[in-house]
Amino acid sequence: MQIVLPRALPRLVTDPVVAVLARAGVTPNMLTVAQLAGGLIAGYVISQGELAVGAVILIASATLDAFDGSLARATGRATPFGGVFDSVIDRLFEGAVLGGVLWHFLDAGQKAESMAVFVALLGSLSVSYVRARAEGAGIEIYDGLFTRVVRLLFLTAGLILADVAAREALDAVVWFLAGATLLTTAHRLYAVWRRL
Repeated sequence: MQIVLPRALPRLVTDPVVAVLARAGVTPNMLTVAQLAGGLIAGYVISQGELAVGAVILIASATLDAFDGSLARATGRATPFGGVFDSVIDRLFEGAVLGGVLWHFLDAGQKAESMAVFVALLGSLSVSYVRARAEGAGIEIYDGLFTRVVRLLFLTAGLILADVAAREALDAVVWFLAGATLLTTAHRLYAVWRRL
């Protein structure tokens, strides 16, 4: 079964924002770098135990990724390197945020949850790597339920719930993401195997 979620916000949402950004002289790479800066700040804030604040910074900076590609196409700045740059920054962004979560757990002496964060990060990278390798083999693949956007939404919800309701919410989300990323990796591998 192929599960494919929408890969971008509707143009009804992106076009007005992109028009404002283009008029302001903002470039796609500026948005991409700003996203990474936001991820680093979110990771640091999370590592200090300010989970809800970190979640807000995370989701605000992750939203920038919805506009850099649209801005590149609208301003005629779309390049093959831009796509590669954006993909690499996406991985670094997710790593920075999960690094903050890992630090938070290590600081609290939660070794098992720290390992779950490591597995979630490894799984996240593997989900993206399968896609990259598949594209190298001439296959476009977006299968899998737990893509980057879904993972970040789950993590954001876990951070907020842990800060305002139950501390264990983040533990549960991290364990869930560890399993979900590995499952999505396996799903994508299976999809590539079937197509090859």
